[in-house]
Amino acid sequence: MGSVTDLEALLRPPAMEMPPYPPKVITLASGEEMVVRQVGREEIPTLLKAIYPLLLVERDYYDIVAARLYAELLAYKRYRVRDEYVLVGLIDGVLAGVVNGRLVDAKVGMSYHTMTIRRGLRVGSHLFAAKMEYHIEHVGQADVLIVAESPIGFRRWMIEYPLEKRYEVQHELGGVPSWVLTRKTYFDAKPRLVSGRRPVPPALLAGAATIRLPGDDVVKRQVLDEKGGGR
Repeated sequence: MGSVTDLEALLRPPAMEMPPYPPKVITLASGEEMVVRQVGREEIPTLLKAIYPLLLVERDYYDIVAARLYAELLAYKRYRVRDEYVLVGLIDGVLAGVVNGRLVDAKVGMSYHTMTIRRGLRVGSHLFAAKMEYHIEHVGQADVLIVAESPIGFRRWMIEYPLEKRYEVQHELGGVPSWVLTRKTYFDAKPRLVSGRRPVPPALLAGAATIRLPGDDVVKRQVLDEKGGGR
């Protein structure tokens, strides 16, 4: 009988070598600066606390997105999903949004979820664009498979880019089959939809080193009272 360590090694999926996402800063419509950066497993408990209050918020499908994102983040923390990454948007260190996805293989990426906490500033759109940037420009993939769970997501991803149907490929999230962002679609859309500058000024980057959370009541108020948002 093997040790727990040996058994755990069998339970963990194999991992590809993934390049880090280089942080950037985006100037929002409000004039505020949002730092977009990758998060590590040790930061996942903080994100879970932010998502938890939204599990029962039905507006704009936040409930299903929150439930699925919560599970995906927990699976990432526990090494139960293959080749996942997580990016966050932080305004003055306060969480404004979360996106995640994974690498299917060297050429194909899988978009999971985009959740906006601070609504009304196109935070979700900026973060979605950041993860497309990661797949296409930093990993060097050819295609990213995408679905939407809300009308807002459909308008923001499928129509704005615009994405191509790839209905012969079933997305891991179930529901409708996949749509796809190709390299050509990405670079055609990049001047319109991909924002940000690098490097991030040291003071801004230092301010984004620790994720701070708005209060649960603030999260719910922002989600319920503001227009716009993410998936």
